[in-house]
Amino acid sequence: MPVAMRQMKASMHHVCGIDDGALLVAFANGDKDAARDLANRVLPRVLGQATRMLSDRTEAEDVAQDAMMRLWKVASEWRQGEAKVSTWLYRVVANLCIDRLRKRRDRVALDQVAEPADGAPSAGAQMQTDARMRALSDALAQLPDRQAQAVALRHLEGLSNPQIAQIMDISVRSVESLTARGKRALADILAGRKAELGYDDD
Repeated sequence: MPVAMRQMKASMHHVCGIDDGALLVAFANGDKDAARDLANRVLPRVLGQATRMLSDRTEAEDVAQDAMMRLWKVASEWRQGEAKVSTWLYRVVANLCIDRLRKRRDRVALDQVAEPADGAPSAGAQMQTDARMRALSDALAQLPDRQAQAVALRHLEGLSNPQIAQIMDISVRSVESLTARGKRALADILAGRKAELGYDDD
């Protein structure tokens, strides 16, 4: 196909407002432009979700790549209209991140993590923010899987309870219960680290 035709076809995907599921089906039928358009749409969200959960850009990029590879693999079996690509990806990314957090916890105990070196005030503030996010990631690794997933989707991704219920395939009431229990558990886990993380005035 000539370059001009490919560019016109790719732009039509956006102009026509083709949804993610249709693009995935088009990719399964051999449309490489559809794959590129779909990746351009969903990759920033996937990478952002993984980065917020892991507090590590390199690991987040690995998760994003893994999630996209899994998406391409299910393309041929995708049933358009039965599920949203975004919903499927939220669930896959959350599970991949939780798996990595578990391995990270097993690999390095919290008290073995080196303290960051002192720096300028702005650098220090950034390091404290990074330390807080890392502590949250480590704490998430200690929650049961479904609690960790619900808390991450609610408080890191900012999704509503009905959205989370759809992603996790549970009731809204169950989401509320999971997030409430997860928040209490996180508070207990992080209670002894308030001063270290700069929450001593809370």
